[in-house]
Amino acid sequence: MTQAISKPNNPQDEQNNLYASDLNLWLEQTIAQLQGGDFHNLDTKNLIEELLGLSGRDRRELESRLDSLLEHLLKRCYVNLPDCHRGWVVTIMHQRSELRKILKQSPSLKRVFAEAFEESFLTALSIVKVEYTQTNFPDTWQFSRDIDVLLKADFWEIS
Repeated sequence: MTQAISKPNNPQDEQNNLYASDLNLWLEQTIAQLQGGDFHNLDTKNLIEELLGLSGRDRRELESRLDSLLEHLLKRCYVNLPDCHRGWVVTIMHQRSELRKILKQSPSLKRVFAEAFEESFLTALSIVKVEYTQTNFPDTWQFSRDIDVLLKADFWEIS
């Protein structure tokens, strides 16, 4: 009778299977390995993939919130619908608060804020132009692009 020779389990295959089948358990295991200094058995391939994903997620969130902030600033500054002003101001306050939190946690994203501004403005402008066809919006941002000013100023009081 021939005995089957068992192939030793490959730790990398096990890690990939865990990563694919239970991300939370994989995260817990990876955290425990990092905390315990078990760098030899660390699933670096998937860890790098997750870290890249986190970085991209933070950038996308910042850009999305900047789009929304600029959209509502444009509405509040240029659309003459006083009954809507409070709702727009509340959205502006919420987006500013969330942007401040993101930038506090990751100050290096201020660079992304500055880089994304023009595209975010054009996105916001295209949305409000479709939504409010009777309103004449400027084709360029008429106010400061400084992050601190954007996160505080009531531009509608200036215009």
